Amino acid sequence: MTLNYDEALDYLYSLINYEIKRPDRYTPDVISLERPRQLLALLGDPQETYPIIHVTGTKGKGSVSAMCASVLQAQGLRVGLYSSPNLQDFRERFRINGELIERETLAALVERLQPHVNAIPGLTWWEVITALAFLYFAESKVDIAVIEVGLGGRLDATNVIHKPLVSVITSLSYDHMYLLGNTLAEIAFEKGGIIKPGYPVVSAPQKDEGREVLENIAAERGSPLTLVGRDFEYAVGDGDVNGQWLTANAVGEPPRRYWTPLLGAHQALNAAVALAALRHVQAAGIAISDRAIDAGLRAANWPARLEVVRRTPWLVLDAAHNAESALRLREALTSIFPVLPRGKIVLVFGASSDKDVSGMFRELLPITSHLVLTQAMTPRAFSTDQLAEFARLSGYEHDIMQLPDASDALHFAESLVQPNDLICVTGSLFVVGEMRNVLGLSPARAAYLDEAAVQAMQANR
Repeated sequence: MTLNYDEALDYLYSLINYEIKRPDRYTPDVISLERPRQLLALLGDPQETYPIIHVTGTKGKGSVSAMCASVLQAQGLRVGLYSSPNLQDFRERFRINGELIERETLAALVERLQPHVNAIPGLTWWEVITALAFLYFAESKVDIAVIEVGLGGRLDATNVIHKPLVSVITSLSYDHMYLLGNTLAEIAFEKGGIIKPGYPVVSAPQKDEGREVLENIAAERGSPLTLVGRDFEYAVGDGDVNGQWLTANAVGEPPRRYWTPLLGAHQALNAAVALAALRHVQAAGIAISDRAIDAGLRAANWPARLEVVRRTPWLVLDAAHNAESALRLREALTSIFPVLPRGKIVLVFGASSDKDVSGMFRELLPITSHLVLTQAMTPRAFSTDQLAEFARLSGYEHDIMQLPDASDALHFAESLVQPNDLICVTGSLFVVGEMRNVLGLSPARAAYLDEAAVQAMQANR
């Protein structure tokens, strides 16, 4: 029997899925490296057949991965990108040079995996789709792959990688604390688990508590550590509603100027982390020209990160889902967009039940004129009643509208705004993904890459 695409998805989702039902603990008896190692061995260890950049972190890992992939593609390489979660289409997780895996290809790979999966008790959904990604990239003969960790690092299925060109750790903050720990040191220990003996690691600037753990792991494993802000310098340049400038350079070299369409000062940091990682790729013998670096950063495609999809009034989608990312969002909204003090910000918000809603509201509610609560179609989502209670406990005194359906929430928000106002949809990747569907945006393609799409949104309002 030949599986079709829908049947392949049904099979995958029949497996234990910790994106839907969270695990009770982050320990080897629950989240294992042994199971994915067994599965990949049966497949001939495809992950060993091409060079890999391995990326983890709390904030910015997706942006850094997208920037690295974009630069490598601009160099003319065939580049695999494995990322999670998807926003609109499951196939977003598996891309080669920006293109989603074909439905037929995915179904055929799942069918080939089935007998091996059935032979290894307890394999989870994430372990199986990670193996699928490694196999897909190998059989598609990629020149290089950028592999993003799903959760943590130490026990994540992607950590079967033995010889990465470079391991990358983006900014650490508090998220998934019920699994990874309640301190930055504990979180850094889990993320630092991707550091491999003798292979280089790049880290974003970290608070001392986390940085010291990463430094110790790197030293113990003989892994050269490049710390952005110390060994690789950067400076935030001008930013506006079109993009962000920065300068970056290895210590001792003159700074070079770069631009990315990803908005916000935090994207200057992410770009610097990507540039530092790409230095190690070059050192490993893969040529990357200055022209490819410039072009790749300019073409970086990463939807739902301060993604502008309308300008009059402003409509911005952002996947902030912890307090630290909500702070970055607030800073961007108040510094980049010409809204305040005359205009108002309408917040369309939904969140998953394992997220720090109080922390996010602490950052965002002080600039919110109207709060519209919604609920993603996932069993992990907070109800709008629960979110309303969080808002009131946070001291929010303005009107709250509860509209679980994403389309209803957006239409109500639109009824509140004038041309100089701004609607921001945030709090959850699931909510933002559903809103992109409501808006008719193409999966895996940021609206800012296609000005015609932005203008069409404007015309259709």
